[in-house]
Amino acid sequence: MSRLRAHELIALALDEGSWGSWDTPPVYGAIGDAYAADLARAREKSGVDESVLTGTGTVNGRRVAVVLGEFSFLAGSIGQAAATRLVSAVERATAEGLPLVAAPVSGGTRMQEGTPAFVHMIAISAAISAHKSAGLPYLVYLRNPTTGGVMASWGSLGHLTVAEPGALVGFLGPRVFEALYGKPFPDGVQTSENLFAHGIIDGVVAPGELAGLLDRTLTMLLTRPAVPGPAEPDPEIGEVDTWDAVLRSRRPERPGVRRLLRYAAADVIPLNGTGFGEADPGLMIALARFGDTPCVLIGQDRRGQTADRPMGPGALREARRGMRLAVELGLPLLTVIDTPGAALSPEAEEGGLAGEIARSLADLVSLDAPTLCLMLGQGNGGGALALLPADRVVAAQHAWLSPLPPEGASAIVHRDTAHAPEMARAQQVRALDLRDAGVVDRIVPELPDAAEEAEAFCRRVGDVLAHELAALFHADPGALRVVRARRFATSPPGD
Repeated sequence: MSRLRAHELIALALDEGSWGSWDTPPVYGAIGDAYAADLARAREKSGVDESVLTGTGTVNGRRVAVVLGEFSFLAGSIGQAAATRLVSAVERATAEGLPLVAAPVSGGTRMQEGTPAFVHMIAISAAISAHKSAGLPYLVYLRNPTTGGVMASWGSLGHLTVAEPGALVGFLGPRVFEALYGKPFPDGVQTSENLFAHGIIDGVVAPGELAGLLDRTLTMLLTRPAVPGPAEPDPEIGEVDTWDAVLRSRRPERPGVRRLLRYAAADVIPLNGTGFGEADPGLMIALARFGDTPCVLIGQDRRGQTADRPMGPGALREARRGMRLAVELGLPLLTVIDTPGAALSPEAEEGGLAGEIARSLADLVSLDAPTLCLMLGQGNGGGALALLPADRVVAAQHAWLSPLPPEGASAIVHRDTAHAPEMARAQQVRALDLRDAGVVDRIVPELPDAAEEAEAFCRRVGDVLAHELAALFHADPGALRVVRARRFATSPPGD
């Protein structure tokens, strides 16, 4: 495949004429004649003075810092001068409060400099970590190829990470593998598409589409909504039989998180997987905007949960990635509960399902970000509870939450499933009961059933979410965290 030069990518991704270099001449110190000749040939061949270029430009008028590789300079390898340039640019971006866009392309550490260059990956990673700790976006575009220490440092730390189609992306270069082990590396493993399938990157994006993605992402991350006025009074919710609500929540036509986003969100940028090799179709993770308020969304996807593949522990690890992103990006977190239950299987047990539920609960209760929960449909068991703790909880009229499906509770108490309706009523699972108990704050009516008015229902929910998120956006996360922990604390007897 053809390989874009650094300046060609700059021309595609940034506004015309906006690029300004931050680079100063590289300093190498004492080097041998052979390496000096390599550097001279690389400068002549590439037309640049090092394997990394840094600077600033604009994306649709919005200023960003950019660090990117040039493969024609010694295969994009990173020596000490290139690493110093990178660190300096990242630190400058942090000091100036700029989002940072990285477009690495590299075979890894520069072999002519060996270990002294190799250890500079630590300094690069530390600088990027400090940038993210300052609440500034770090967006990564992996190009062909990105391997070795580059992939294992600044290539793998993005809030959002996408890659060029068909790119060779991985840790160990295939030529090195074959030399060490005497056989070729398996085809199709170290490709953008395979990494996406395994939840390691968020997408595969052609160079010509990069500017549009950057514009949408920066708009999402940097939009600041106005403080909202008082909410409209909630409409009166009529009496709903508990078992009727349970049955309505199970209708196949009922809208889930994807239709909610389609009808109610101003924009959505899907993310993918845990970043650690897992992607569970039972959970959706995305950057989303409702009205003028951006958020990180983690939503249980009714379309992705099937009898053959129920929501597993990987979905909660994916959700916990979303929790971390909300903190790092300074955005509200929106959780969406809609699940018939987490997987009950040997694989789920061996994957640590119980531990992931516990860690999700602990993370949400103590999360240093505003949180909003939407109970959209079924809320069965620990897999549902894992996304519940929030500063505000909104529920659809026919949503519910229970420790087991009512049929399971009936089997335990009555040794049959015929008493499921009775058990559902006794366990107070419906949204109205949960509002009375102080678990739910607002209920969105279904007129008479979300399955019969999908678009209108989703827009109604979206209006409530937009108001709630805007209010939370301007709240102090520390103060919210204290109140949240108190809200879900168990009251002592007699209180």
